[in-house]
Amino acid sequence: MKKLESSLKNMLLVLTGVTAISVALLAYVNELTKGPIAEANAKTLNKALKQVLPEFTNNPVGESDTIFSEKDGKKVVDFIVYPAKKGEEWVGSAVESKAMGFGGELKVLVGFDAKGKIYNYSLLAHTETPGLGSKADKWFGAYDSTKGEKAVTHEMSKKSIIGMSPGEGELKVSKDGGQVDAITASTITSRAFLNAINKAYEAYKTGEVDTVSGASQKNEPATAPETETVKQDSIN
Repeated sequence: MKKLESSLKNMLLVLTGVTAISVALLAYVNELTKGPIAEANAKTLNKALKQVLPEFTNNPVGESDTIFSEKDGKKVVDFIVYPAKKGEEWVGSAVESKAMGFGGELKVLVGFDAKGKIYNYSLLAHTETPGLGSKADKWFGAYDSTKGEKAVTHEMSKKSIIGMSPGEGELKVSKDGGQVDAITASTITSRAFLNAINKAYEAYKTGEVDTVSGASQKNEPATAPETETVKQDSIN
């Protein structure tokens, strides 16, 4: 009996030791990777800002505003607004916005010029169906000038939102009486995407949104969201 008790004690000591070492190693690895991950996220965000905004010379991330709402007594980030300036002239702002799509949360960074027209956008993260809702990354006119791609405005294609201004009328899919052609077989995703754009315009224009919002907080550190895993779903 004593031998059994001794063996159990030894096992518990060994397990406790292994657990402690594992926790220490995980903490060490986390500390090592924290810097590189933050740096990679910052590069991703800066690249996206250059893509969706007119040419700028300031640091939009350093001058960003964060708009919060409250949920269950906790602050929730609704929007991040990145102002773009060329010299002393304000040339537009990019807004990070989100909405619930068919497969989950959809995050978009949309750039507006100084007149409130959509300059470009970048789909930051989504969980929409591959080959269907996932097409939102390009369907609505997003382009990459560094790859030689040219802007296709709404006047050139009814799918595109480039050149449109939600201030002249809420963006809706044609199925709902709007002006924008939805992604084929992905109406729910299309509605969510345009909802995120419309709300982003409110934040761009007034700093107010259709939620119970707290005060805007200046110069909140901003990082690029990590890409979310895309999962299969039924046709939306």
